[in-house]
Amino acid sequence: MLHFYAFSNFQSFLDRTEVSLRLTEKSAVRGWDTEAPSGQRLTTALAAIGPNAAGKTTLLKPLAFIAWFVNDSFALKPTERLAISPHFGAADQPSEFELEADDEDGVVWRYLLRATPERVEYEALFRKRDRFNYVFVREWDEQAQGYSIKQKDFGMASGEAQKVRQNASLISTAVQYGVELASRVSGFLLSTNITPAGREHYSTTVLARAAEFFANDGSKLQPLMKRLLRSWDMGLEDISVKEFQVQTPTGGEPRKVWLPVGLHASRDGRKHELAFMQESRGTQSAFVLLSILLPALASGGVALIDEFENDLHPHMLKPILDLFANKRTNPRQAQLIFTCHAGEVLNFLHKSQVVLVEKTDCESQAWRLDTMQGVRSDDNLYAKYMSGSFGAVPQV
Repeated sequence: MLHFYAFSNFQSFLDRTEVSLRLTEKSAVRGWDTEAPSGQRLTTALAAIGPNAAGKTTLLKPLAFIAWFVNDSFALKPTERLAISPHFGAADQPSEFELEADDEDGVVWRYLLRATPERVEYEALFRKRDRFNYVFVREWDEQAQGYSIKQKDFGMASGEAQKVRQNASLISTAVQYGVELASRVSGFLLSTNITPAGREHYSTTVLARAAEFFANDGSKLQPLMKRLLRSWDMGLEDISVKEFQVQTPTGGEPRKVWLPVGLHASRDGRKHELAFMQESRGTQSAFVLLSILLPALASGGVALIDEFENDLHPHMLKPILDLFANKRTNPRQAQLIFTCHAGEVLNFLHKSQVVLVEKTDCESQAWRLDTMQGVRSDDNLYAKYMSGSFGAVPQV
C-alpha cells in the first residue's frame, strides 16, 4: 500500500511537495481508513481540491510517472526523452521523486529518482528492516560519462546493470533479465485517467476502450458494474457489451469495436435497447470511471483519478467513494487519490484526507488540511472552505 509520494521541480511545483496517505492513531477519521500489512494506518481515499489552474492535475502526475517509469520505461527507444518538465524557474535542474510503500508481506520499500528529460541522474531502491538499507544505488558520473552502480541482494549481473539505458529504470530493465526482486517491486498497480499531457478527456474511443475491458479482462467485473450502474441510474434495467463492425474512414476492412448498450423498459413493459452514446453523459462517465476503479478494487493498488466528479451529480460522489470504505467491495485495501471541484467531499472526508492546492506567483503549493493550525475535526469543513477560510478557492 502507498504511504506517500513526494516530488520537486516538476511543472508548476518548484519546492518539495509531499502527498501523504499516512494517518496517526489519533486521526478521528469517519471511514476510508485501514491498517497496512506493515502496521501503518493509512487512508484509502485522499481528495485534492482547489481552483482551476492551481496545479491539481500536476499533483497527481508524479505518481503516474513513477509507476510508468518503474514498470515500462524499458520500452522507450534509446533516444526518447522522459516525460518530465521542470519548473521554468529551475529549467536546468533535475526533477526529483520519492515514493514509499509496503507490500503484501509488510515489507516497506522506498524508491528515489532524480532525472532530467534526457537522463536518469540518480536512482535508488531501499528496503526497511530495522532501518532502511539500499538494495541498489545507481548514480551518473559526469566525468566518466557512465553510471556507478552498487547492489545488495538485488540480483542483476553487474555487467548487464552497466548497460541500462540513460532513459530507463534499472528495475524495469532488470525485469527483462528475469531478476526476481525487480519483478516483485515493479508490480505496483496503478489505474488512472492521467496521461503525460494531463487528464484523458472523454471520447467515444475512451468509451469503447472501457467496453473492451469489460468484455475481456474485466469480464468477471461485469456483474458488479451492472449492479452499480442500475443503482445509480433509475432508468437502466441492464447493460450489455456488444461487438460492432465499424467502417474505416479510408474505406478499408471494417474494424471491430466493443460498445456498451443500455436496456430500458417502457411503461407498457416493452424492452428497448439504447446505444450508450445516447445515454446521459453522467451514465457514460460512470461507466468509464468504473472501468478504472473496479480493477483497483479487485486487485489492490491505487486508483488515480483527475476530475473525479466529471459529469456526475454531486450526490453520486459518496456512493462511489464508499466502494473504497467498504471491506466487502474493497477486500484488497485499494486506495483512491483524486482531484475534484466539488466541495461537497468535505462533508464526509476527514481533514487528514483532504489536500488543498493553490498557485501563487507561478508556483503551486499543496498541503494537507490537518497540517493547518486551528482546524478542528468537528469543524464544518465545507462551510469554512466555501467561505475562503482555508484558501485554495478561486479569486473571482
